[in-house]
Amino acid sequence: MSRLIVVSNRVALPKEARAGGLASAMQAALAERGGLWFGWSGRLVEEGERTLDRRSEGRVDYALLDLTRAEYQEYYLGFANRTLWPLLHFRQALLDFSRKDFAGYLRVNRLFAEHIAGLLRPGDRIWVHDYHLIPLGAELRRLGVEASLGFFLHVPLPPRDLLAALPHHELVFSALAAYDLVGLQTPTDLNALLGYFRDECAAVADEGGNVRLPDGRRFRAGVFPIGIDTERVARQAERAVGSAANKRLVTSLEHRRLAIGVDRLDYSKGLPQRFEAFGRFLSQHPEWRSKLSLLQIAPPSREDVPEYRELRSRLERLAGATNGRYAEPDWVPIRYVNRSFQQETLTGFYRSAHVGLVTPLRDGMNLVAKEFVAAQAAEDPGVLVLSNLAGSARELPQAIIINPLDPDDIVESLETALAMPLAERRERWSAMFEHLRRHDITAWRNAFLSALDEA
Repeated sequence: MSRLIVVSNRVALPKEARAGGLASAMQAALAERGGLWFGWSGRLVEEGERTLDRRSEGRVDYALLDLTRAEYQEYYLGFANRTLWPLLHFRQALLDFSRKDFAGYLRVNRLFAEHIAGLLRPGDRIWVHDYHLIPLGAELRRLGVEASLGFFLHVPLPPRDLLAALPHHELVFSALAAYDLVGLQTPTDLNALLGYFRDECAAVADEGGNVRLPDGRRFRAGVFPIGIDTERVARQAERAVGSAANKRLVTSLEHRRLAIGVDRLDYSKGLPQRFEAFGRFLSQHPEWRSKLSLLQIAPPSREDVPEYRELRSRLERLAGATNGRYAEPDWVPIRYVNRSFQQETLTGFYRSAHVGLVTPLRDGMNLVAKEFVAAQAAEDPGVLVLSNLAGSARELPQAIIINPLDPDDIVESLETALAMPLAERRERWSAMFEHLRRHDITAWRNAFLSALDEA
């Protein structure tokens, strides 16, 4: 069996606390086939002090490359997260482009390619992940690498007109043609990619995702919605309800209802709109005051980016305003927590919640929605309120689907969720859980790797 090479911006080492479902899937695939996981070490070093940290565990090798502070600023904070991230999440007004950052992005992709090429063996297959590394395949091809190359985009892909608004877009998105297989989350994303290649690259693309460029280069694009380890999340949640952390949460509620949101602190997640809608719900439904709390867990991210610091301040103001208006001595409407929790602890929180609020303004998939469903107790499941702009809405139509830009829609969905009869909650949950069980993270990786073999 050929060796698998996984490449991502960050590497999840075994037993690492931040390792999630994707990390588990990649480690399982690597352990099964034998292989290498390559990415940034997370370390920033001075020029000339760069190292490639090599380590192994079982059949899996890890290669961790240091970056300089300038490379981190230009490649990661700059082009990846202040240019590509807002563009790919349909937030063109937040796009901040500089040629210096763009050059740094290309330079780090070239650097990755040079180090990866030196580690390859005949017959290796390479699976590259996400927007940080879009040009990596083209850089590998320039170095003469003929290995089978796959790429998966975890975030959304906007329509051609938006992609073409990026300065020098042709140097970024046309580079996807260097891969043999490009995987996307939804049919909408696939249509955007095919439209871009038809209109900007004069390519011929059929409905099956087969793309042929004028120079004869061919690749295939397909839809591979990422899943979760459904059974594992369900087992974790069952254990976690008895944990000390979950018992403290339940005790603090004093038999009140709980709505929960868990999101990285990011402007794509619709958190201000969620807070404003929750305040509006309490205004319009005074009967729920002192009977319902929103627990919003939002670990900070990218705090070096100004837009993220401003978002954090805005959320603190909104939570403070709602709590100041409606709180009682023994009840706080919004419990706003800026820290992360272990995955198993979160599954216990999900299981104890009556409503899961997943209301992003745009999301490639959103695995929190799937984890919330998987964590529920079959005999008394909570209700998922889900944005129609999350990729997971296509897979979970039994959720209450809302438009996150309409605060009244969120208000009405909360009212519906809290009043939903047990029989209906069970029926909706059962259909969603069965889908997640069949289309889990293992099915996702097997489907992608099988398609890569065929490509």
